[in-house]
Amino acid sequence: MDRRDVRAKKHLGQHFLKETTYCKRIADALQPIKNKRILEVGPGTGALTHFLLEGELMVVEIDRESVVYLHSALPQLRSAIIEEDYLSLDLQTVFEGATFSLCGNFPYNISSQIVFHALEHMERVDEICGMFQREVARRIAAPHGNKEYGILSVLTQAFYHVTYLFDVPPTAFVPPPKVTSGVIHALKKKNEETEYIPRKELKQVVKLAFNQRRKTLKNALKTLQIDEQLQQMDIAGLRAEQLSVPAFIELAQRLKDKEL
Repeated sequence: MDRRDVRAKKHLGQHFLKETTYCKRIADALQPIKNKRILEVGPGTGALTHFLLEGELMVVEIDRESVVYLHSALPQLRSAIIEEDYLSLDLQTVFEGATFSLCGNFPYNISSQIVFHALEHMERVDEICGMFQREVARRIAAPHGNKEYGILSVLTQAFYHVTYLFDVPPTAFVPPPKVTSGVIHALKKKNEETEYIPRKELKQVVKLAFNQRRKTLKNALKTLQIDEQLQQMDIAGLRAEQLSVPAFIELAQRLKDKEL
């Protein structure tokens, strides 16, 4: 099967990388690759995959044409191809429950969901390195005080050290998307830095605050049990985008303590 026979499907958000320079730069961010467990999402025609073969590589691909092509072009991967929807994949079972790095030229239409799914299984995901629509990539890496800062920023940065690496122009893809792409790298923080964070409460506080981001925190979070405490805090008059990740974690801890 020829690579040109694999058609990019709009409903799958596919835009195949053709510029190997960018593939190598993504792979370089994962170094050292040798013997590293890597799960690549949406390999398509394998442009990035070629640079990951030194690792203990598995790929998850929902597109049947791409799977058939990969069987032909990379026969050494046949037993490592998971023909499934990544969002339905139980990440606890990949690599027999061992930790791994998540990598890919992520489909635009599910890119935020890809990160949220990884966060749900963060005990297994040591590292995330991938390409997103630039707006999503910048949102993941945005600092507080920035309009791009939001739910995805806080929940990712609470558990990972996030770095925005570089832009990728539409001309690097077939077919070219209408937007610029961006690559981020996120490395899991040490357990002792994050084990105390109450995840359920953090998600509750962050979503409530940003779903009403025009309101001050004292108004946006008034339905929570920490309402009285919050009214007395210096941050009460701030809006969600002005609050740092550690401050959100503190609010989540206060909520957790109140519930006990």
